[in-house]
Amino acid sequence: MNEPVIQLPESMGGGKRGGRGALSGAATQRVERPAPLREAVHTALIELIINGTLQPGQHLVELELAQYLGVSRQPVREALQRLQTEGWVDLRPAQGAFVHTPTEEEADQLLSVRSVLETHSARLAAARAGEAEIARLWELQQDGVRAVESDDAEGMVEANAALHAYITQLSGNAVLAEHIALVERRVRWYYRPIARPRGHDAWNEHAELIKAIAAHDTDLASMIMNRHTERTRQAYHDQRTAESDQA
Repeated sequence: MNEPVIQLPESMGGGKRGGRGALSGAATQRVERPAPLREAVHTALIELIINGTLQPGQHLVELELAQYLGVSRQPVREALQRLQTEGWVDLRPAQGAFVHTPTEEEADQLLSVRSVLETHSARLAAARAGEAEIARLWELQQDGVRAVESDDAEGMVEANAALHAYITQLSGNAVLAEHIALVERRVRWYYRPIARPRGHDAWNEHAELIKAIAAHDTDLASMIMNRHTERTRQAYHDQRTAESDQA
């Protein structure tokens, strides 16, 4: 008997934040086959958190999630327990499960590690990239620019992730790629609320980075990536500060 696999849903509401009730107001997302059900549900819930369908602090109701994904409550319950150990979900006694709200310290630590890893990745990519790889980087750059021009926040997040992932691939360092993969999902989660504010600046920085990689200037590529990731970290800090001031 084949096991189901979740077909991951897109962000609800055109990239805008969806609060409590986003699941009940949306079409159900049935599972397809054949991947382990626990893993499929686990992955689907993470993606729902990353893309903003499930918001930080939102109460997670097992039955609603099960109906939305077209599965029984058991794999949802198991996934929520696993997500708690991974820091995506908080389980509160007598209250239930809630999407974790990242602290500024958590985000700062993760984005700082990301900066170190990707700075080295850019240096290696600049030493190894050929003409075909450079052309592909410019294609990915255009995807991001189009997303910015159309004010597509979800498109910006995905294009940003794709460009950075390709630079990691170009580094040719499997161990480095493995460590970057450990933080990539949370980087997407943290980047989503600042995708629009970063907008044009982020993609102008990407263009500078691609030029440095194309020139095989390892020092310059490293410096640009370090500055780029640090600006993203600062933008997240500024966003959180602004939200606190408005609260």
